[in-house]
Amino acid sequence: MSEGHSHAIPENKKETTLWIAFALTSTFLLAEAVAGILLNSLALLADAAHMFTDAAALGIALAAIRVARRPADARRSFGYHRFEILAATFNALLLFGVAIYILYEAYQRFRSPAEIQTTGMLVIATLGLIINLISMRMLSGGKESSLNLKGAYLEVWSDMLGSLGVIVGAVVIRFTGWAWVDTLIAVGIGLWVLPRTWILLKESLNILLEGTPAGVEPDEVTQAMLDVEGVTGIHDLHVWVLTSGKNSLTAHVVHAPEVATGALINKLKGVLAERFNVFHTTFQCELVACAHTEDGCNFTAHEPSHKENSQPAV
Repeated sequence: MSEGHSHAIPENKKETTLWIAFALTSTFLLAEAVAGILLNSLALLADAAHMFTDAAALGIALAAIRVARRPADARRSFGYHRFEILAATFNALLLFGVAIYILYEAYQRFRSPAEIQTTGMLVIATLGLIINLISMRMLSGGKESSLNLKGAYLEVWSDMLGSLGVIVGAVVIRFTGWAWVDTLIAVGIGLWVLPRTWILLKESLNILLEGTPAGVEPDEVTQAMLDVEGVTGIHDLHVWVLTSGKNSLTAHVVHAPEVATGALINKLKGVLAERFNVFHTTFQCELVACAHTEDGCNFTAHEPSHKENSQPAV
């Protein structure tokens, strides 16, 4: 068995920035929830509910960062990085629940419209917009390198749009008296969040199911490996994501007998790192393709010369 242990160094998660965003969001959501109740605004309550999920996402992101720092051990050889994906999945499910609750409450409001205090609604929504913009700015730097942070960023981003909707709704109600606009805005917020939540949930479930990384085609990976001089066959290839930015691959590599396995492995590692962003690789080198089944390889089919060429190479 031959292993490569090069890893990409992920971006700094900017933990201090997360703490600031978490504090701002948590403080304001309490104020917005109280204001929504006092001002009788479902749109404000919907926005406060989204802010709650924002705060939860940020809190879980912080917890995931702390947990992921724990070193790998004998029982968890990959460490605790997968906790980040569990956190992202939880956030997505939480958002689904909030969106469904908002739609239900909107249905109730359409049946029994309520009087809205637009001045307070406008002030609170404007403050919420400012908080959202600050948080988005803080989170924008790490959203591409972490699915967990991406989930938090998407929630804050959707809440920012919700705050804009509440502001527009408050202005319309103030000048027209159409109280139903408040409920319509709440419905819009709920429907806006659902498809983005589905995307986040689908991405996180793909990782939990050890699916192929986004943008990586197994056939292209196989062909790139076959193009390396000395490689005559590739089988039993697996490529998956451990967590955001940490792609892994295992494969059986059939090679010509005159090729040194150490040099061959280094070439394969270089191709996979440069073209597919795969840094954690494990190869089994073979002179003759093994009899592979769903349960693994049947080593009884190997020739004696194979064993001499399947020793670890660094």
